[in-house]
Amino acid sequence: MNLAAATNESLAEASNVLIYSSMAVYTLAFFAHIAEWVFGSRSKVGRTAAALSASSAKASAATPAVKAQAGGTAVLERPEVITRSAAGTRDVPDGPGAAGGTFKGDLYGRIAVSLTVVAFLVEAGGVITRALSVQRAPWANMYEFSITFSTVAVGSYLVLLALKKNVRWIGLPLVTTVLLDLGIAVTTLYTDSDQLVPALHSYWLWIHVSTAILCGAVFYLGAVGTILYLFRDSYENKLASGGTPGKFASSVLERLPSAASLDKFAYRINAAVFPLWTFTIIAGAIWAGDAWGRYWGWDPKEVWSFITWVAYAAYLHARATAGWKGRKAAYLALVAFACWLFNYYGVNIFVSGLHSYAGV
Repeated sequence: MNLAAATNESLAEASNVLIYSSMAVYTLAFFAHIAEWVFGSRSKVGRTAAALSASSAKASAATPAVKAQAGGTAVLERPEVITRSAAGTRDVPDGPGAAGGTFKGDLYGRIAVSLTVVAFLVEAGGVITRALSVQRAPWANMYEFSITFSTVAVGSYLVLLALKKNVRWIGLPLVTTVLLDLGIAVTTLYTDSDQLVPALHSYWLWIHVSTAILCGAVFYLGAVGTILYLFRDSYENKLASGGTPGKFASSVLERLPSAASLDKFAYRINAAVFPLWTFTIIAGAIWAGDAWGRYWGWDPKEVWSFITWVAYAAYLHARATAGWKGRKAAYLALVAFACWLFNYYGVNIFVSGLHSYAGV
């Protein structure tokens, strides 16, 4: 690599135009997702309540009953065994999705996904032209990290859709947070396209930072699933206790997957990417040894990367050994993702360390 290579201003400007253009298309996708939820059928609302009522009836039927036999002997009938969900207490069906099973709602949903694909391609073009403008990896500062992170997050979501996974419910929170991320990137974090400082001239920049971005994007999808699980679980709890949720809550939450499915989705996502986060920390240590002559120096970025690792390890360990399911595990997963977010934003902005050369 030519360290003295000049910045190609035309490509740098083209990158900026593509990023702003992707924001415009993401905005259209956002409104299409809103239309999908608004115009989706509400005819399915109540299926969770019906399932819970049926479960209650089965539970009553499963209560040991006394049966009189000849000779006056009373015998207890064998109770029926009811399988409980992974989330802990209920067996209810998944919601029909944002569209609610109607043609109109599904049409808006398909439009939203199509617009998300277009926005993803335009944003990816912005990331690539940013890299070409300086002939290096496009994640040397927080602005570049942000635009690449949101691109990978959307790409991960589209891969799950391509694999026929029922994840279209992620679409609305995804494009909302991507717009927020890009808005912060272009207004607060923007940095002119420029060459690397000497410490970053290493092939480890491609390996270490790219894996950190991928891990963060997948952890984000897990966090979305966890947050929606908490809302859906509260909704199911209210129905199970005989309460009546508000009309808006019923309309939205009834269409989501069941709490058990959301809990399982978040766990599998976090478990799948955790080994890659472990590799990210190891790769960073190796790079630190090459660049600074030591593998570990308790730099703030190193410390918070390790804290994040410990938090996710505790979450996975609790799920596997302590039998933590549902809300307790969900809170721990959100703490772990908050650690990742602080490592991403807080350490770079508020804490000085050897990683501060990346700037904002």
